[in-house]
Amino acid sequence: MIFDLVYRNRSYRRFHEEKRLTRAQLIELIKVARYIPSAGNLQKLRYFLIYEEDKCDLIFPHLKWASYLKNWNGPEKGERPSAYIIILAPVDSPKMVFIDTGIAAQTILLSAVDNGFGGCMLASVDKREVQNTFSLPEEMEIMLVIALGYPAETVVIEDVAEQGKIEYWRDEKGIHYVPKRKIRDLIINY
Repeated sequence: MIFDLVYRNRSYRRFHEEKRLTRAQLIELIKVARYIPSAGNLQKLRYFLIYEEDKCDLIFPHLKWASYLKNWNGPEKGERPSAYIIILAPVDSPKMVFIDTGIAAQTILLSAVDNGFGGCMLASVDKREVQNTFSLPEEMEIMLVIALGYPAETVVIEDVAEQGKIEYWRDEKGIHYVPKRKIRDLIINY
């Protein structure tokens, strides 16, 4: 059921790094993303796959992980993703490519969860460094990076408290809590 799939699709930020994802698994995710709707059916998005451990180590320092967790610089060695997908588009793409990027990223993550692993969309990326490190084409712009692996953390969804704080947080056991607005707060004419 789609609800279950969406509910299980959390932004995972800690992984079992030793459980490596393969090129074939990443290609399967792109096979699903290939069928997403695209503005004007332009299909501008392209994907760069990273799954080798040494290349995962190269991209990691150029990513920011969780802005609400002020004292956390991202996963420690051993908890890092075992793969990444960089989503790119031509620099001269129409603005609708941002919508295509969101649809593609969500589709990739839903497919990942459906296949027993998970991930996190990362928009805070040192794009120039990643572009140079992986010799990505200059005419392509990095839209988003998706970190992937087998989750090594528990994510709990809770209702936004009365004071309205939406910041995710972790307890002393490292359990990650994500406040979500109540349905009555989302529907204007509820």
